[in-house]
This record gives sequence, structure tokens and C-alpha cells, in this order.
Amino acid sequence: MVYVTRKCHFSASHRLYNPEWSDSRNDEIFDKCNNVRGHGHNYVLEVTVAGQPDPETGYVIDLKKLRDILEEEIIEKVDHKHLNYDVDFLDGIIPTAENIAVMFWQIIERKLPSGKLHSVKLFESDNNFVEYFGDPVKIKRFTASHEAAELV
Repeated sequence: MVYVTRKCHFSASHRLYNPEWSDSRNDEIFDKCNNVRGHGHNYVLEVTVAGQPDPETGYVIDLKKLRDILEEEIIEKVDHKHLNYDVDFLDGIIPTAENIAVMFWQIIERKLPSGKLHSVKLFESDNNFVEYFGDPVKIKRFTASHEAAELV
């Protein structure tokens, strides 16, 4: 098995809060990440694809194709956006790094022309990052009326 990783960057803002909770509970749990106007990060995304190299090309995946998938399906949709308001696939989801990584996985996995998605690693800062390997995760999506629906 060979692992191929593509790294890309984007900048975005978000607010962490649970609409079912009081303001004081949101402040207690999310602290300054609950700022009503949001706050921003310069994110780094690393996507790793695993597989056997194609005998004709030597590629697990053509990195130009992976670059294009990440640019078109992820970066164009999140770069310089407010993740709570401007990104359809995050609508109603608390945009933690954990939840963002899971949602990125769902998008990227179905677009890969070869190889198998191995990991999505998302850095919020030099010190904080998450890594997701595709195990089933349920993410709560809040509707406008704050009724919750589960996602896989």
C-alpha cells in the first residue's frame, strides 16, 4: 500500500455555538469561539489517498486530479467564507474542526477516481488539528427551528 498526500490552504471564519443552549452555556463551553461575529483561522488541509500504484502510470492517484477535486469541491466553497452562513454542506452543523473534517471526507470520498481515501487532516492552527479516517460518525444538524436531525 502506498499513501499519497495533497496539502492545501484556506482561510475562513466561524462561530461555535449550539442553538439549543443558552448564551451562558455556549459561553461556558465555547468561550471566545462563541463570539457572535465569529473568528477566523488559516486552515491547512491534508488529504491522503491509499492504494497500489497503477502499473502503467506509477500513480496511486494523479495528483493533478486530486488537486482539482480539492479546489473545486472544497476550497472554492470554503475559502474566505463564514462557515456558519456561506457553506451549504455545513448548514446547521456546529463547524468544529472535527465536524468539518467529517463533512470534507463525505465530499472527497465519492469524487476520487482511483485509490481509497485514507485520511483527512485539518489544521486550525499550528497547535490544533484533527485527523479523520472515515469511521462512522453521527453529526447533529440543526434546522432553523433548532430541531435536530442526524447525519451519518
